[in-house]
Amino acid sequence: MRTLKSPINRPHGRGACLNTDQRFSALQVSYDPGEEPAKVATKFFHDHSSSIISRNDSPDLGFGASLNPYRGCEHGCAYCYARPSHEWLGWSAGVDFETRIMVKTEAPALLRAEFSRDKYLPECLAISGITDCYQPVEKRLEITRGCLAVLAECRHPVGMITKNHLITRDLDHLGELARYQAAAVYISITSLDADLARKLEPRASSLKMRLEAVRDMAGQGIPVGVNVAPVIPGLNDSEIPAIINAARDAGAQFAGYTVMRLPFSVKEVFALWLEEHFPGMKDKVLNRIEETQGRTLSHPEFGKRLKGVGVWSDQIAQIFQVSLKRAGMLHRRPKLTTAHFRRPREIGGQMELW
Repeated sequence: MRTLKSPINRPHGRGACLNTDQRFSALQVSYDPGEEPAKVATKFFHDHSSSIISRNDSPDLGFGASLNPYRGCEHGCAYCYARPSHEWLGWSAGVDFETRIMVKTEAPALLRAEFSRDKYLPECLAISGITDCYQPVEKRLEITRGCLAVLAECRHPVGMITKNHLITRDLDHLGELARYQAAAVYISITSLDADLARKLEPRASSLKMRLEAVRDMAGQGIPVGVNVAPVIPGLNDSEIPAIINAARDAGAQFAGYTVMRLPFSVKEVFALWLEEHFPGMKDKVLNRIEETQGRTLSHPEFGKRLKGVGVWSDQIAQIFQVSLKRAGMLHRRPKLTTAHFRRPREIGGQMELW
């Protein structure tokens, strides 16, 4: 890994300290004059995608279909594995990922059109498979809320994951879906240390607010759990039992976890983050991540990159399983069903007129 130097004026409130070199150099995009590097304003761009559901056959993922209203994420998590996806747009996985956000304003209409197709077969849809669907701009744009309205209307099953308390705004739609066994939510919690969480995830909701979101959803009968992710060996792995207990006390019913991996340019962003915030622990943490990823920073094989390999990964798995058992929680969310799905044109008992 090459040695990185932090910019003289570190971008305020950002997880990344720089823009990394990207793999597709022919698509490089520059900042406007005067923007780089100290004060980088967030800009939003329309994503005019003609479809909204993405499909995958990865054995690492627990879903085959997903929906992402945004590309890029202003939460600014230093460890985010989705950062390299921004390079396909000509931007960097560093500060660009947090400040150049593509928004799919037509997502609810595209989703409705997809559900209306005779050939569409319902399956559990994951929202936030890549970037957080409740990042700050969602409060104003309400794209995720619009998609949930369509899902609730059609009783289509959905699984969600977020680290933003804003999800509680949509308790009405989630509650309606839960009535038909068609909703489950994970709240992501990385650390109970407020200072560490703020540095890792600078624009995400505080721990207190995330646990409040768990409590609110549990109170409305919405299946809710926590995702302890990522587990960073040498930094937050010792917190697993306390996070599980705090989640249980808030009403969480299930929990999952993933270990840290640093694909492509994420390793540069995170290495510099460690250099900025925990310089004395940098080598220890990176070495342990390498040990859990098979002497690399992101294991190339399916089935190994999310849970890791070796002694440290085995220890993390054992701590998690014991903590879960003691808390009386499940390792998996409840199974969702497509049995109640109905197409938009069937709602109200009559066909739509064209």
